[in-house]
Amino acid sequence: MPLFAMIAKDKPDMGDKRIATRPVHLEHLKAMGEKLVLAGALMGADGNPEGSLLVLEADTIEAATASFMADPFVAEGIFGSVEVKPWRVAINHTNREF
Repeated sequence: MPLFAMIAKDKPDMGDKRIATRPVHLEHLKAMGEKLVLAGALMGADGNPEGSLLVLEADTIEAATASFMADPFVAEGIFGSVEVKPWRVAINHTNREF
């Protein structure tokens, strides 16, 4: 199944809102099940989150985008930009097949 990445950057001064929304964000990610390949915060030079990177399996970019846009961080207006791109594994040291 194809892989898609979401690269999202936070709006300025979203730290407190991000922390408050994080529990429902994590529940949303868990509900995605095994189609969610990886997820994590993009970290700034100061060590604080400044965005998110998620990779999931989906049939189409439209299906991937719909899954990504259902994230509570989107609904709460935390992200200032969201980009969804097809993604291809070049090196995989996890021994997981994609």
